[in-house]
Amino acid sequence: MSKKENIQEEEIDNEQKTVQIEENQEVEVEIVKEEPTAEELIQAEKDKFLRLFAEFENYKKRTSRERIELFKTAGQELMTSLLPIVDDFERALPHIEEGQELEELRKGVVLIYQKFYNTLEQKGLSKIETVQGDMFDAEIHEAITQIPAPSEDLKGKIIDCVEKGYKLGDKIIRYPKVVIGQ
Repeated sequence: MSKKENIQEEEIDNEQKTVQIEENQEVEVEIVKEEPTAEELIQAEKDKFLRLFAEFENYKKRTSRERIELFKTAGQELMTSLLPIVDDFERALPHIEEGQELEELRKGVVLIYQKFYNTLEQKGLSKIETVQGDMFDAEIHEAITQIPAPSEDLKGKIIDCVEKGYKLGDKIIRYPKVVIGQ
């Protein structure tokens, strides 16, 4: 090796060391810049705490709303299973009225029906009133069939209510089954 080559190698080594030292200094400068202050750390923790607290408050509100809704409709299954009994009472009452000798029986059945239905009403059950001539609304009524309308003004309207509908609170638990005019 010649002196010239040694000098060149030393210059290259020096340049590499200089570049490496400069890079190390830049890294140190960056590290210094990345360190958050105590106030910034406190602010970040405070922000995390507030977000967590707000999330917990939303959770409490949501679960309380769900619980209230559950209590309102807790008896839905029971009410739905009792509705056929109400229907049977309503079908039986007109037939009992035909016999004069069965007046006492009719009065007893009417009394039982009224007491039973009043108890259901106290628990939040209410009828959905459906009258002949009302407009058909698919969100409230269930159309079981369509027949030719007896008159022009009954087209698209309810002609007959086959089965009454009921609500428990604000929720419809059985839609009224209706016949509509075509």
